[in-house]
Amino acid sequence: MDTRDLTRIRITDPGRIADAWAARRRRDSLAGGDGRLLLVAADHPARNAHGVRDDTLAMASRSELLDRLTTALSRPGVDGVLGTPDVLDDLALLGCLDGMVVVGSMNRGGLQGASFELDDRFTAYTAEEIEARGLDGGKMLARIALDDPGTVATLESAGRAVTDLAGRGLTAMVEPFLSVVEDGRVRNLLDPDSVIRSVGIASALGASSAHTWLKLPVVDDLPRVMDATTLPTLLLGGDPVGDPQDTYAAWSGALSLPSVAGLVVGRALLYPPDGDVASAVDIAAELVHGGAS
Repeated sequence: MDTRDLTRIRITDPGRIADAWAARRRRDSLAGGDGRLLLVAADHPARNAHGVRDDTLAMASRSELLDRLTTALSRPGVDGVLGTPDVLDDLALLGCLDGMVVVGSMNRGGLQGASFELDDRFTAYTAEEIEARGLDGGKMLARIALDDPGTVATLESAGRAVTDLAGRGLTAMVEPFLSVVEDGRVRNLLDPDSVIRSVGIASALGASSAHTWLKLPVVDDLPRVMDATTLPTLLLGGDPVGDPQDTYAAWSGALSLPSVAGLVVGRALLYPPDGDVASAVDIAAELVHGGAS
C-alpha cells in the first residue's frame, strides 16, 4: 500500500480507518520488561514545524515521512510512535502499529512563527477519542511564559487533559518549557534552573499524577534537573544540530539517571544527516534498551 492507496481509501471507504484501529493488537503494558521506552515522534507538521537543520520544509512530503516512519517502526527496540490523528491514521491503515505504544498528540494550536504561538490550544486528540481509538496515552505541550497572561489557559487545558486521561487509566505525557518572546519569536529556556521550574509546574497538573510522564530536553546539569521529579521521564531529541555522535553521547549519559525511562525522538532519527534512518534508530534502540531489545 502507498500514499495513493491511502487517499483512495479515505475517499471510498473511510470507515476502514476505524476498522484498522479496532483490529490493532495492543501491548500488554506501556514499558517492556526492562521498563524502558523508545518512541518515534511525528507530530511536528501539525504545528507548522517542518524544518530539519537548513531545510525548512524537510518534513513536508507526507509520502517520504511515512516511508521514514515505517522504516523506523520496523526496527528492533522501537516501542512505538507519537503523532497527530492524520499521521497515526495513515500508519494504522498501513498496519504499522500492531504491538506498538501509540501516543496521540493533543494540542497543536500554537503554530510555530504565529503571533499566537504561545496559545497552545487543544486542536487534535481528546482524551475521549484516545480511549475510543485504543491509543495508549496523550501528549501535550505546556509552554509557560510568565509575562503572557494566556499561559494560564494553556495550563488549565493541560490540567483538564491530564485529569481526563488519568480517569481512563491512560498516560498523560507532558512536555513543559519556560518560554520567552524575543524579537517576536518564542524561545524555550533550556538552562537547568528554568527546566527545573517547568518540571515543578507540569508535575502538578491535573487531579492525579498516577499516569503522568514528562517529556524533557537534554540540558546541562541533568542529574540536578531530574532530581526535581519522581515522574517517569522520556528525553526529547529536539532539532538535530551538530554532530550526531555528540547527540548520542549526551543521550547515553542521560539514560543512566533514575527518573529517565527512555527517549522520544523525531527529526534526529527520521532525518539523520546521512539519510540512514535504520542505522540512526538502531543506535538509539541500543542506547535505550541495550541487550534487552
